[in-house]
Amino acid sequence: MKTPSVLRVVTLLASALSLFGTGCGGGGRYGYSREYVFLPDERAIAERADETAVYDEVRRLPDRFTDRTLSWWGVVTEVESASNGSARVTMQLRTHQPRHLCADETDASCRVTINERDGGSFTALVQLTPDDQAGENRVQTLSMMHVYGAVVQGEYNREGGPILRTQFYRHWPRGQYVTTGASAGMRR
Repeated sequence: MKTPSVLRVVTLLASALSLFGTGCGGGGRYGYSREYVFLPDERAIAERADETAVYDEVRRLPDRFTDRTLSWWGVVTEVESASNGSARVTMQLRTHQPRHLCADETDASCRVTINERDGGSFTALVQLTPDDQAGENRVQTLSMMHVYGAVVQGEYNREGGPILRTQFYRHWPRGQYVTTGASAGMRR
């Protein structure tokens, strides 16, 4: 028979392993967490990226952003793919909300949250991973992306929006993120 102290140690170890398995993983591939969790490869570029660049300034004065890596969020409106995995992904700019919406008190119920309002069109030139090229969870209309990239000078998309040459991206398929419009059914 186990003594109470042994049971306590086993319970503490099980709790610690459970927290390690869920908390340190950063909410998995789609970042199910109350706040944004960077992927290991993302952190270095995120630390040097400009999250404050104003859309209209980038569109009208792209030469002011030649030396900057921009960090923009967008909802996909069109994908033009090439056979080698490269793609022109047109998006509507959105603002990331630092505090994600959650269905209940658990991190597993939280979804990365962006503003429901459109901030303007832009296009990202992206080298898609094989997982993002085919299947149900591929990059497609209504997917969301977080891209880090540099402005392509002298080029604009069909809507007159800037084009970014992407250095790193992260993708959320439909249903794996929410907009602020979901706040009536979810809490902060």
